Amino acid sequence: MFTKTTYSEDLTANYTMLSKQLDALLTGETNAIANFSNASALLNQFFDQINWVGFYLMEDGELVLGPFQGLPACVRIPVGRGVCGTAAQKLETIIVPDVHVFPGHIACDAASQSEIVVPIVKDGVLVGVLDIDSPIKERFSEQDATGLEQFVQVLVKHI
Repeated sequence: MFTKTTYSEDLTANYTMLSKQLDALLTGETNAIANFSNASALLNQFFDQINWVGFYLMEDGELVLGPFQGLPACVRIPVGRGVCGTAAQKLETIIVPDVHVFPGHIACDAASQSEIVVPIVKDGVLVGVLDIDSPIKERFSEQDATGLEQFVQVLVKHI
């Protein structure tokens, strides 16, 4: 049974705890969709000041909407387009402090102001991306990038 956690002021410690929670939550489950679903729910309860969190998964050479928490979203994103497609193409985490100045940004939710996208790579193959949007500018930091990359590495063990 999952119990909501009260996190401390130490963001690094919080991300370490979050990754441990994810590992415990997913241990023993082999269904990837179930694991992506619980991962998005866990992130949704972890973060404040976000309006969307979820996954786009690679299918036939493009990113396709996967499990998420938030308003309905764009279903397909070509690799190389928008923040998600760019992160997938470059295989690197992208932090966008202001989505309105990102070339080719795809606006699924008009309330989104900032975004972070982390590629998910397993055995050298791009599986998809983790995408998180916020209704405030400059919501995400390098510390968030490091913590979410750690989170994704735990997730990869379970998909």
